[in-house]
Amino acid sequence: MRSGRSDDADVIVVGAGPAGSSTAHWCAAAGLDVLLLDKASFPRDKVCGDGLTPRAVGELARMGLGTREEDGWIRNEGLRVVAGARSWELPWPDLDSFPGYGMARARTSLDHRLAQHAQAGGAKLLERTKVSGPLLDERDGRVVGVRAQALDGNGRADGAETTYRAPVVVAADGVSSRFATALGITRRDDRPLGTAVRTYFRTAGTSRHEDAWMESHLELWDGAPGESNLLPGYGWIFALGDGTANVGLGAVSSTPARQSAVGHDYKRLMQAWMRNAPEEWGFTPENQVGPIRGAALPMGFNRSPLYSGGAVLVGDAAGMVSPFNGEGIAYALQAGRVAADAIAQARTRTTDDARERTLASYADRMRADLGGYYTLGRWFVRLIEHPQVMRICVRYGLPRPVVMRFVLKLLSDCYEPRGGDWVDRVISGLTRVVPAA
Repeated sequence: MRSGRSDDADVIVVGAGPAGSSTAHWCAAAGLDVLLLDKASFPRDKVCGDGLTPRAVGELARMGLGTREEDGWIRNEGLRVVAGARSWELPWPDLDSFPGYGMARARTSLDHRLAQHAQAGGAKLLERTKVSGPLLDERDGRVVGVRAQALDGNGRADGAETTYRAPVVVAADGVSSRFATALGITRRDDRPLGTAVRTYFRTAGTSRHEDAWMESHLELWDGAPGESNLLPGYGWIFALGDGTANVGLGAVSSTPARQSAVGHDYKRLMQAWMRNAPEEWGFTPENQVGPIRGAALPMGFNRSPLYSGGAVLVGDAAGMVSPFNGEGIAYALQAGRVAADAIAQARTRTTDDARERTLASYADRMRADLGGYYTLGRWFVRLIEHPQVMRICVRYGLPRPVVMRFVLKLLSDCYEPRGGDWVDRVISGLTRVVPAA
């Protein structure tokens, strides 16, 4: 953070998804002048499961974002696990650290609501503004702003390139993160990579309308269950409370290379699953809303460093999706909060070195909180990508309540980090003794 220079903002945030809007909100709440840029105009869609775990709901509560049912939010009681023609309903854990419920909301409206919340707190949002790259200090290569272009309604450049300057730039521009890539911060090949596809179905008049449980299918068949081929991956059905349900499937591999070697057509697998869905679900072409769309899921801190020379990476840009369950929203919101705190604290330091150390503390805090958990997740992925291991877990693990209680807390990342019951203490202990991701 240099003096003697005219800046357009105290911090520029590139991307107004959950990570970017969270960062903008918390920076504005700390009294900083925030410029939030997004290449799209809201509302806009984003490929996602649309489910919010209690951890994510807790972050929304911290932000002061209203989640009343009359405003379109729907609560869920827990996770329904389906496998081997059986199902188990597992309520969310009753914890001091997180709410006892999850939620679901389509990303079209969730991201819009978060961006509006950041605006209401004082952040300046520029929509249809595409960031073409970082602006670097010619003396030391430090990031001091961005180059950007306004886009017209068709997504084409509209006018000359503009530069915006700020002492800190936050990259919240998603899995591809062109901003980070332009700085030479590339994705790691030793981290898991997931793939997810999803679509929406109208549920009025079906058994899927306003389901109080987030449903996960651990066995997907391309025909009659037990009489056909077991498909790789897992499926989900999340009721959104607006007459539709988010329906999708995902798969994860321990490395991008392994995923490429497998080479599955996940849209085709999704279509096979839908063809064999029970008739009462109503997952028919007539009820389908929109096409099947897919996206990559960057996991386990797959891009680093999280901070370097004026640039902070948050959310998918930093690979903060959980290898256990494909959840990314909770960590995106958390990263925005922690990054904003480091940025605000850095403003109080009186030397360049002290400011840099404070900004770098963001990476230390995120790794301290999530590094061990992500390492466990990497080991988990290496196990379940072998079909025979997954079958054994489903057959012998699911029927045991104590196993399912442990699995729910571990996979959902909903456990007491300190104290709690013996399950909480075991998981917390494991995350501390393994090497941090």
